[in-house]
Amino acid sequence: MKKSAIQRKFEDKILQRLSGNALQITEYIFADEEIQILQDYANIISIKRLGFNDHGPVHMRKAALNALLMFELLQEANIELNLVKERVGNIEDSKIVVLIAGLLHDIGMTITRDNHEFMSVTLAIPIIDRILKKFYPKKMKKQIMMRSHIIECIFGHMATQTINSLEAGLVLIGDGCDMEQGRARITTLLSDKPQVGDIHKYSSSSIEKVTITKGERRPIKIIVEMRASVGFFQVEEVLFPKISSSPVKKYIELQAGVIGREMKKYL
Repeated sequence: MKKSAIQRKFEDKILQRLSGNALQITEYIFADEEIQILQDYANIISIKRLGFNDHGPVHMRKAALNALLMFELLQEANIELNLVKERVGNIEDSKIVVLIAGLLHDIGMTITRDNHEFMSVTLAIPIIDRILKKFYPKKMKKQIMMRSHIIECIFGHMATQTINSLEAGLVLIGDGCDMEQGRARITTLLSDKPQVGDIHKYSSSSIEKVTITKGERRPIKIIVEMRASVGFFQVEEVLFPKISSSPVKKYIELQAGVIGREMKKYL
């Protein structure tokens, strides 16, 4: 399978943070031809047909990496995620739920933009079953419970549906944090004619860097640095609503601002 250098870069960033079953499953996903085709085609539909920004393999890897970084910060703060708290699985199982969902959440873009989170669930279920049966043989109960968790993470990533687990909340925010300028680069190059949705393209183009790090008051701090104030659109219309509807909100600090000016504190 042909992969871009940036796609491989994010794969390496994810893999170097993993071990055990989580590492094996993620390597399996990265090598899977069906998943790669779905991710590539999601980008074709998003960019070439609809004129939206990146919803393909790079975006899904960045969203998964963002969720993984926040997962580690919650773990460092001794906060149990739902799969563990409910005695359904261990911390590695919870991490696997987040990774699988993060890497499949936008495959519904191969069909449509509207309600694509539900299209993603439809396409993902047989893939999820295939993965869980391979890596959790003879553990049907765990397969079923993990599948339900993964589905919640996928259908909840647009903040259109109520979600209740921290796992789903991480995928939701991880998706929202992918808004740096590179995500809008292709659509900016393809067309300079005004069209509906341009505010997303130009506001995303102004985002210089999104940093996920340990907070001072809470376990997670998200810092959004931008080159122009139009970037506040991305923060206030995309990221902040996702954080606000996420069960992870109480663990988040959020700051954003134009580089060289005082940061605005949202949380």
